[in-house]
Amino acid sequence: MSASQTSDVPTLLVKIFGKDRPGITAGLFDTLAAYSVDVVDIEQVVTRGRIVLCALVTKPAVGAEGELRATVHSWAESLRLQAEIISGTGDNRPRGSGRSHVTVLGHPLTAEATAAIAARITATGGNIDRIFRLAKYPVTAVEFAVSGTETEPLRTALALASGHIGVDVAVVSAGLHRRAQRLVVMDVDSTLIQDEVIELFAAHAGCEAEVAEVTERAMRGELDFEQSLHARVALLAGLDASVVDKVRAEVRLTPGARTLIRTLKRLGYQVGVVSGGFTQVTDDLKERLGLDFASANTLEIVDGKLTGRVVGEVVDRAGKARLLRRFATEAGVPLAQTVAIGDGANDLDMLNAAGLGVAFNAKPVVREAAHTAVNVPFLDAVLYLLGITREEVEAADLA
Repeated sequence: MSASQTSDVPTLLVKIFGKDRPGITAGLFDTLAAYSVDVVDIEQVVTRGRIVLCALVTKPAVGAEGELRATVHSWAESLRLQAEIISGTGDNRPRGSGRSHVTVLGHPLTAEATAAIAARITATGGNIDRIFRLAKYPVTAVEFAVSGTETEPLRTALALASGHIGVDVAVVSAGLHRRAQRLVVMDVDSTLIQDEVIELFAAHAGCEAEVAEVTERAMRGELDFEQSLHARVALLAGLDASVVDKVRAEVRLTPGARTLIRTLKRLGYQVGVVSGGFTQVTDDLKERLGLDFASANTLEIVDGKLTGRVVGEVVDRAGKARLLRRFATEAGVPLAQTVAIGDGANDLDMLNAAGLGVAFNAKPVVREAAHTAVNVPFLDAVLYLLGITREEVEAADLA
């Protein structure tokens, strides 16, 4: 029976709640089956061992409603459950136009923050149709299904609110595209890995502090990236090429990085990295992690020594965005279906070009410009922004 066919049909909303146990859902519908009712809608939630089961059904034949009510109440009491039956007409009212998924990450997620998010959704004209939990650790992640307002103004309103209330909020439009094949492209330094690779090289050259200061200014957007890169690489001149293997061994993946990539690959996503760092490290990461794409700058090595120069076209802010577009073309994925993750000012063009740009523990200028920000130290929290639950991740790991 379609929604239009049930719009004027008398219906009963049957609500069952109490301690959960096996067989409740089957038992309720076995009871209702005796009255030849049609099922219009079902919703069931179990929280801390307590079940709330709602069934919207057509009214039974004339004269049988009283008996149905008495039978359902008797069945519920036999299981020490409570029942409530409400008469009405038709199905749920149609959802408003403009539908979005709002993902909220809290560490912890407080009642105050949840109230603030809900109030801001309402203030934009949105209606919360459904809420469910995606993860309970290492962060609490919940998703709101929202209708009645367009995605962009909702994203803007919640981005402004999230910074004040201490949670991360991502807003994406609803639709089939959310389940389509995607491409995820990440920055490397301070995103996929915890380190700044050039600083690892600089430590072997005895100029780590000097390089780190220039790197920090470049990531804040205070210096031209290409100029700062050449200046920092020049300080590495004369290092023995054997330092490359030492640096590779020193690289530390960000917590959750392997889980993120492993889960995305199992789902059929393609995954790549673009880096203002060096191919001497990103090529190794590509092989170790099974990445589909990788591009970075290349340190020049002559006669077994670093020359203090890079060769080829520099991967800078604009270059990262170009590479995202190239990877998307090669992957056969529309740009709107791409996700970019980064932390520095040189990631901004890439984040803005992607369908979803995620600022990961980013500098303030990046957090303010990206579509959404993740400020917890777990890279796999990005999975929740894609609607993937922690339970699904764990189940895949056990398979």
